[in-house]
Amino acid sequence: MTENDGPKRERDRRVTDLGTLKALAHPLRMRLYRGLTVARVATASQLAEQVDEAVSLVSYHLRKLAEHGLIEEAEPRSGDGRERWWQPTSDGLSIRDEDFRDAPEKAAVHTAASRLFFDQRADMYRRFLDERVHWGDAWNTAAESSESTLRLTAAELGELTAEMLALFHRYEERGRAADAAGETEGRENVSVHTYAFPFRV
Repeated sequence: MTENDGPKRERDRRVTDLGTLKALAHPLRMRLYRGLTVARVATASQLAEQVDEAVSLVSYHLRKLAEHGLIEEAEPRSGDGRERWWQPTSDGLSIRDEDFRDAPEKAAVHTAASRLFFDQRADMYRRFLDERVHWGDAWNTAAESSESTLRLTAAELGELTAEMLALFHRYEERGRAADAAGETEGRENVSVHTYAFPFRV
């Protein structure tokens, strides 16, 4: 039995309301959501250890995420019924500018959230750089950091983005299938960050 047994979860939940975006755009909540996405299921105590915060504080923020349908209670993984287990309600999230540009407040919250997500992703990469000596030759050779400058139309950029996401999803499904089959040897969590945007010089 795996965490995905039962009804199939939504592939990428599209966040379109301001309340849910505000709930997610909190530094600790985003770290908890990311940690829960990696673990698939976890307790407040397990997540509190990861983020080095009090269990009571983590429990509070998990309930806030649950109020907005971002996470839900999961089946207990142990006989100890005193602690709740949590899981994400979808396999991922999609947050699009087009859903928040129709009002100044929405646009401001979306921009603040985007900056928070970027800062946390940058921190993850800085941590990898600081620790890369411990990852060994194979992982350091496989890791990638590059920048490409392309001349595209908006439609072509949209097409490129869709193709990249489809490729990422294929590899994600491969990893999940391997985990479900117990083929975990040599597998690590891998974070892939992409930023594609227009600019003028």
